[in-house]
Amino acid sequence: MTTVTPEVLWAQRSSKTEPEKNFIYLTISVPDVPTSNLELDLKPTGLTFTGRSDTLKRTYHLELEFYAEIDPAESKVNHTARDVEMKLRKKELDEAYWPRLLKEAKKVHFLKTDFDKWVDEDEQNEAAEEDFSQFGGGMGGGDFGGIDFSKLGGGAGLPTGDEEEEESDDEDMPPLEGEEEEKDTAEAEKKPAA
Repeated sequence: MTTVTPEVLWAQRSSKTEPEKNFIYLTISVPDVPTSNLELDLKPTGLTFTGRSDTLKRTYHLELEFYAEIDPAESKVNHTARDVEMKLRKKELDEAYWPRLLKEAKKVHFLKTDFDKWVDEDEQNEAAEEDFSQFGGGMGGGDFGGIDFSKLGGGAGLPTGDEEEEESDDEDMPPLEGEEEEKDTAEAEKKPAA
């Protein structure tokens, strides 16, 4: 079996006063790794992950050392068929974002920003709260983020076919540039010479 480093996506939120709004979203993409084939060691300063996919015949291994400490006891982990999702509580309350996820400043090929969950620092208080009901086990309550599906596909202002279409005004349009000259020339050629 080959050993590969899985893709890791991350985003964050920060709060100086509310610990529950001071966290890191971390997603490790490991398709077809059953719970029985994975090991996750979450520590205040980092994590170690190993998972084996028998169907893909590969082993995933990852070691991360975080920029700052997290609180493993207050962090949540959810395993799906495609990935391992984590909401890691930052230990230190601070309004500022971490400048990066890892302690070392070097760029690593497997680490990417999760733009689906990312919110700019100055907009995080207005951002909608993520639904983490799946982290407690279960699938949530079927809430689709307040989307009213009855309004989708209704054509919002488009004609439905019941209204009569307005008559065409094409005859009132002025001629295009150069079109008038061509018309005059064509009429002059049609007249017989007297």
